[in-house]
Amino acid sequence: MSDQYCVFGNPVAHSKSPLIHAAFARTTGEDLSYTARLAAVDGFSEAVFEFVAMGGRGANVTVPFKEDAFRLATRLSERAERAGAVNTLAFNDQEIFGDNTDGAGLVRDITHNLGVVLAGKRILLLGAGGATRGVIAPLLACQPASLSIANRTVAKAQALSEAFADIAAVNAGNFADFAGQSFDVLINATSASLAGESLPLPPGIFAAGSLAYDMMYGKGETPFLKLAREQGAGRCADGLGMLAEQAAEAFYVWRGVRPETAAVLADLRAALGG
Repeated sequence: MSDQYCVFGNPVAHSKSPLIHAAFARTTGEDLSYTARLAAVDGFSEAVFEFVAMGGRGANVTVPFKEDAFRLATRLSERAERAGAVNTLAFNDQEIFGDNTDGAGLVRDITHNLGVVLAGKRILLLGAGGATRGVIAPLLACQPASLSIANRTVAKAQALSEAFADIAAVNAGNFADFAGQSFDVLINATSASLAGESLPLPPGIFAAGSLAYDMMYGKGETPFLKLAREQGAGRCADGLGMLAEQAAEAFYVWRGVRPETAAVLADLRAALGG
């Protein structure tokens, strides 16, 4: 019987993870089965234990369970501890190992797939929620010239700044606080694009040749990427590559094999019609 893996979420039917991991299994020759499993909002741990009892070897975790997974894990990777959230679980005997591959996926998409060097760049993260927290340490590891966080509620941005101060200085403020500044890489980690909303970005915030990156993805241009293009960003990218790369990192955690993502990403892009 193939080794069993899954993704837990609520909702989860829309997840591309089963398609991605099925493709990874084919290309690497790994014998595994991967499904999407809906967990009750208040029943995440029960769903995980049921899956483990069925022989489950590992799982991805998506909204709204990443913090639940963090609490459920009996051992955490350093990057999961930093993120305060878990998106990858591995089950071994009585141990539940929790990891977070989101930041690694983002960095690899930007540096490998898009070919953008982050060292020495001025980076602005938009939003101060869990998506932002999960990528700060991996971005700082790339040694940017500066890393800043803009958020509607300044206190949340400041709390993240303080949480990572032992690694490097992180600037924090609301959107208006960054008026008169420009950045080389701007990453939208808010949910604004899901709601079809624009962000109140000051004019001139996109430096010449800058990269505008939206963690969201879907058919068509997100409001953030539309604004970036109109304000002169040099390049725009959505989060589909991050999705594929964080999945490849999770696959490596489970199987010790790192699959190539180019073909899978091309298929996903074609399916979305872009």
